[in-house]
Amino acid sequence: MSELSRDEVLAVLGPRISDSLAAEIIATGITKPELIAAYNRVLSDRKAHGPPLEPGHIARVVEILERLRSQGFFGAAGSRLE
Repeated sequence: MSELSRDEVLAVLGPRISDSLAAEIIATGITKPELIAAYNRVLSDRKAHGPPLEPGHIARVVEILERLRSQGFFGAAGSRLE
């Protein structure tokens, strides 16, 4: 498994991600496909999430992304545009 890069985090989440936030996400050990899945899970209807995630790196990134979403970071319908 290769380590996720800052550029890959930005490609998935958009250019507004700070270096410290990218580092926090990378430190979880998540892969790019897992990051994409976590991002899509956060943006999808909460009722469609399915079963709760087991504790681990994916669940941690979902928590981080949920926090950003609650702060309006992703904008309408998950848009990453400013």
